[in-house]
Amino acid sequence: MKAINTMTKNTFQRTALIVAFAASTLALSACQNLSSPTVRFDRQVNYGDAKGVELVTNEFGSSDLQMIAEKMTGSLLETGIFQGRPTVTISTVKNKTSEYIDTTNVMSSIQTALTKSGKVRFVRSISQMQQGVDELQRQNQSGLYKQGTTAKVGQMTAAKYQLEGELTSIVKQNNSTKDVYYKFTLALFDVEEGTVEWQDEKEIRKTSKR
Repeated sequence: MKAINTMTKNTFQRTALIVAFAASTLALSACQNLSSPTVRFDRQVNYGDAKGVELVTNEFGSSDLQMIAEKMTGSLLETGIFQGRPTVTISTVKNKTSEYIDTTNVMSSIQTALTKSGKVRFVRSISQMQQGVDELQRQNQSGLYKQGTTAKVGQMTAAKYQLEGELTSIVKQNNSTKDVYYKFTLALFDVEEGTVEWQDEKEIRKTSKR
């Protein structure tokens, strides 16, 4: 009888341990489900050619940006105006379209291509100037740096030329067709003389049908 009671007691203890383990496992799983987002794999993602023609919509897109940058860069370099690696700064590019277009992307691509050509040097633009001023003040006024290693105030190189541009569009549509015409204009000004030394434009037309 005593042996039976002992076996019953052991069985009860094992059952209690199993139940407790199962409960803790369920609680841990519930916590994980609450804290971890559900990841769904119901879409297939593929890498495409970054230089491929974008035909998703007739709004301004990556292909338009690339065509503009290539046209403006090639046209500028063909003029031969950049003798002796002159300094250039980038002014604002006005977006006169009805779309939200980050025109800084266009100018960044143009600046990258011109810099890689080795024919021109870019100085900080108006929007970037405050960052340079802040760094000069930090080096010269914070007392953190060794004498002789800090950048001197008043030694920045001024820009000889300034690039300015604008992007405009004309949109026409009826019940079946939408036509969008873009024109990007870019000009190079001599800062001292105020003269236009170069100017070019790129036209793009995109038509979609329902």
